[in-house]
Amino acid sequence: MYIVVGLGNPTRQYEGTRHNVGFDTIDYLVDQYRIPSSGVKHKSMYGKGMIAGQKVILAKPLTYMNLSGEAVAELVQYYKVDPEEELVVIYDDISLEPGYIRVRKKGSAGGHNGIKSIITLLGTDKFKRIRIGVGEKPKNWDLADFVLSPFSKDERKRVDEAICHTADALELVLQEDIDGAMNRYNCKVSEPKVENDAEKE
Repeated sequence: MYIVVGLGNPTRQYEGTRHNVGFDTIDYLVDQYRIPSSGVKHKSMYGKGMIAGQKVILAKPLTYMNLSGEAVAELVQYYKVDPEEELVVIYDDISLEPGYIRVRKKGSAGGHNGIKSIITLLGTDKFKRIRIGVGEKPKNWDLADFVLSPFSKDERKRVDEAICHTADALELVLQEDIDGAMNRYNCKVSEPKVENDAEKE
């Protein structure tokens, strides 16, 4: 069984912001794969279902971004999953332009407070993640203000396309082909590479 977590902030005021693309992706997966809601538990909204032939739990932490690790650690411990093998975290990345995604097997927090919280509470940075580009912070902008800002119409379109490709990449990850997901999707999503053209990161 896999736990797939999308990061974001609860409450309506944060809907549609850059920091909430993880939540947006979980909502897309719920609709795409008809995952029924299981309610609220483990400091998360969650549901159980099947994707790509695998049992999955889709979760949106309700702890707010900076405390995401509290929810993720509870889920991992309760369901007794191996975070290195059976956890996938989906979140925003300001180092990528809208329309880009990156699949990784492990890595540092890279300044992302939600990932930093998860690494701290799991005690490891070895878990799969899919980063969705939300654009670079403009000069003279406060970082918090930027990630909590909405997308432009054009950016939103490209991010929605990236979310669709994230779902496709996730299927490969769940089929234990994360290298295939990295090879195909670690590029601009509108121009996917052929599978043999790997981009090392």
